[in-house]
Amino acid sequence: MKLPVIKHLTTFIEENDEDFVVETIETLESLTEVSSLKDEELDVIGELLSNLYGALEVNKMTKDGTPKKEALNSFMGRVMGSIDT
Repeated sequence: MKLPVIKHLTTFIEENDEDFVVETIETLESLTEVSSLKDEELDVIGELLSNLYGALEVNKMTKDGTPKKEALNSFMGRVMGSIDT
């Protein structure tokens, strides 16, 4: 996951609509079922999906009243905490 990408996607959601990101996730998840994809291609799709899901989570936190910067930092803190475990 990359914080600048999540931040950009969060801004995209604010300016447009969350549904665009949800539909993109559905499309990418469908693509993972293509049997001819190489591992490297699946890794790229997985990274994109992680960032998209992260943006949705940050967006939810901001809708619940958390300031955007705090939501981003909190989310990344949880991600890093789960990696260290």
